[in-house]
Amino acid sequence: MHNFTNDINSSNDGNKDLSILQRIQLIVSELLNVEVAEVVPEANFTLNLGADSLDVVELVMKIEEEFGVEIEDGIASEIQTVGDVLKYFKSIGIED
Repeated sequence: MHNFTNDINSSNDGNKDLSILQRIQLIVSELLNVEVAEVVPEANFTLNLGADSLDVVELVMKIEEEFGVEIEDGIASEIQTVGDVLKYFKSIGIED
């Protein structure tokens, strides 16, 4: 189980200057203890980045918090890769 006590501060205005991908990379890197370079659009949260189902739930929550969105459970359950998050964001009008 990963330790999530070192949460990313979503109110950090510095993160707002980063691209969407970079912001997601920081969240995933922090929560899963992986290198930012590993967090690429093709990376599967469980297969490539070592997340378990609880980690994925935590990731979705942190991404929702960072971007001020609510991802419906049905959609969240379909998100498996970093690219899936980017595609979802594009579908709701969140783009760089």
